[in-house]
Amino acid sequence: MSGIAGVFGEAEGDLDPLLTRMRHRGPDSQGVVQFDTGAFGHVRLATVDKDGGEQPLAGQAEGSWLVCDGDIYNHEALRQQFADYDYQTASDNEIILPLYQRYGVGAVQHLDGQFAFALWDGTGLYMARDPLGIKPLYYGWHDSQLQFASEIKALQGNVDRVRVFPHGHWYHSEHGFRPYYSVASVIEHVPDRPTPSFAQIRETLRQAVRKRLMADVPLGVFLSGGLDSSIVAALVAEEMDHVHSFNVGIEGTSEDRFYARRVAEYLGTEHHECIYTVDEMIDILPTVIFHLESYDPALIRSAIPNFFLGKLASEYVTVVLAGEGADELMGGYHYLKDFDDSSALQSELARITDGLHDCGLQRLDRMTMAHSLEGRVPFLDTEFIELAVSVDLDQRLQPNSGVEKWALRKAFEGMLPEDVIWRKKAQFSIGAGSSDALVEVAENAISDAEYAREKGWFETETGRKLSGKEELYYYRVFREHFDPQVAALIRRWND
Repeated sequence: MSGIAGVFGEAEGDLDPLLTRMRHRGPDSQGVVQFDTGAFGHVRLATVDKDGGEQPLAGQAEGSWLVCDGDIYNHEALRQQFADYDYQTASDNEIILPLYQRYGVGAVQHLDGQFAFALWDGTGLYMARDPLGIKPLYYGWHDSQLQFASEIKALQGNVDRVRVFPHGHWYHSEHGFRPYYSVASVIEHVPDRPTPSFAQIRETLRQAVRKRLMADVPLGVFLSGGLDSSIVAALVAEEMDHVHSFNVGIEGTSEDRFYARRVAEYLGTEHHECIYTVDEMIDILPTVIFHLESYDPALIRSAIPNFFLGKLASEYVTVVLAGEGADELMGGYHYLKDFDDSSALQSELARITDGLHDCGLQRLDRMTMAHSLEGRVPFLDTEFIELAVSVDLDQRLQPNSGVEKWALRKAFEGMLPEDVIWRKKAQFSIGAGSSDALVEVAENAISDAEYAREKGWFETETGRKLSGKEELYYYRVFREHFDPQVAALIRRWND
């Protein structure tokens, strides 16, 4: 994992300020390379080939360079396929170079992983972002120069307007942007596939977890005590003799802590907890918003416990597996029960899965990387997505009982305690105890007169309606770190 940045165009650019703002993403090393029409920079968190995988990586083609943030899980199989390439490292990222030599702009379609990368081939710039947007990437223009970086904070003030590099797309300086993957396109082929068995669900997710154990550093799991993280923990515990698990909660109110302990004891993990107070939440809020790059209340509520979680985990491991994506794919949200049309429900599941890149995945990436920790998400493996969208909707969200993620629960019966398998879903911010406390803090901090006075300021800058005092409270902090033009870029979970 890492932070990447670059400039491309007529004018030269100094990458040091961009990389400095993202040093938390890569504390192990920093590299910069200049070429005729631009420059690439990289700050590295070493997880694979710790001693030899520093970037930018030089290609065999004269003058070609690569910078990548992410993990390529099928790199070993691809290395066997391209055995004649003169590899300089054991890095999983280096496989992108021979792929591009063979397939050109189609190289990205052969990658299995989470990634954002840029490749200079000597004459043109090629960039791509993974299918779901697990890894972040932003870009913008200043005059005729294109700039890109892993985080908004690196680009703001340098470009005319910061833009999100679309997930599931590639870009080439001669061809522009092109899509190569979408959840909707996967769903289009659902009628051609039979509903998978519980055994298939279990085995496909098992393989997804197994891929994500690729690391030359200590690895653990986030364990909230809910179904999704507990399943991931159970599958990791199958593969590893010694597993670190991590849970956090606010003092005196966290029901998740009880279930996380229960799962940890059941699986035999080495379990770690962090208990925090309301005062500690308030103290770290500016830091959370700075790293999260958002003022969305729903996202911030869950980001605060994630921040404490990332800090705790970083004391023991460098890589963690998490349960993001299961609710979106398998029908885990309560409001989905209101859909009485299967086509509309399938479309909604596709929409919220497609929107993870600037909601749950943004939270996971920023709150882990704030502590130089890498997060991986097996539920968003593309093979598991293809299987999940093939599960009958009635098996994902049972119409009679109203049980969410029914097929997922059935698939893992016997691998976890029954009360965990059939536990009702609680949002992480609620289970971790942060939701109500933050609402109360905002209500006490902003008077009715202040709210009325600043409402227009918020709506003018963001172009959206203010949802309440809590959002205004967060936005005040957000504006201490980010320019007004960035405000309209931020998407809210319920937009």
